[in-house]
Amino acid sequence: MSKTNIAAGTGGERYVPYSERTDAESTVWFTRDLSPEGLKKIYEKVKGALTGKVAVKLHTGEPHGPNIIPHKWVEELMKAKPALQNAVIVETNTFYEGDRYTTEQHLKTLKINGWTFCPVDIMDAEGTVLLPIEGGKWMRQMSHGSHMTDYDSMLVLTHFKGHTMGGFGGSNKNIGIGCADGRIGKKWIHAREGEGMWSIDTEELMERITESTKATADFFGKHITYINVMRNMSVSCDCEGVDAEPVVTPNVGILASDDILAVDQACVDLIYAMREDENHALVERIETRHGHRQLSYMKEMGMGNNRYRLIDLDNNETEITQKQAVENLKPFGT
Repeated sequence: MSKTNIAAGTGGERYVPYSERTDAESTVWFTRDLSPEGLKKIYEKVKGALTGKVAVKLHTGEPHGPNIIPHKWVEELMKAKPALQNAVIVETNTFYEGDRYTTEQHLKTLKINGWTFCPVDIMDAEGTVLLPIEGGKWMRQMSHGSHMTDYDSMLVLTHFKGHTMGGFGGSNKNIGIGCADGRIGKKWIHAREGEGMWSIDTEELMERITESTKATADFFGKHITYINVMRNMSVSCDCEGVDAEPVVTPNVGILASDDILAVDQACVDLIYAMREDENHALVERIETRHGHRQLSYMKEMGMGNNRYRLIDLDNNETEITQKQAVENLKPFGT
């Protein structure tokens, strides 16, 4: 890891307890129902943001990736909900060479992984578009797939998990990296000019991911919303496919909000609310990569609240604590 970035001292290795946070609270919806029905139920709470032509931003995974959101769940959701029946799954090509590096390779991988029930748009298949980043420290604009501006709304549907460089991959990572085009935007996030492909890490990387996310969030304005699925949470990203580290963290449930910071913060809080024997792998991954800087920088950039009311859809929409949400978790695979 870069000593320069660690020395920046912005606290990405430290978890900030809820009691130390300030300002307003957002609403985060929660269900333990990890199924198509659970996904449809929680979608109802955030669907109001989606109008016109809807993009569904997913991480569709490397070939045969074992941990991605099951395509059957997404198919049932999109076929059942009127606003999504004509929606399009959107992706961009990868920065690294592999099975999603070119559009042709990417389309083959989509078929392997079952994303064949609706249109899938590789947004950078026909070039790029620059969108502004208001208040960015590292960048003033981000290069996205040119097709992104074809959409009126975006549903960010995220498999929450660990990440080799980001510490964790939530909604912020899904659109921060996932909407940047594969050749220009992703390079701006990951590499300094004249240095190696992955020359940016820890604090600076978290900030660049977040600045990229802000460009997408600002473009859609009120017409973007977020669902995080806490299932099959390896410390590895879905970009590692079948080579992902084994899952040792219990499944939790599904969270949703119209506040990107609140939903990602709530997922991290639920990880920290687990017992040590349940959360040790993900906590180590988040802290050693300075992943908390994703959250604190979203706060600094005015992208949402890190305080929230967690509303339990399985219990008459009552407010619950993080500890209550993770009581009696079953180990992965049981």
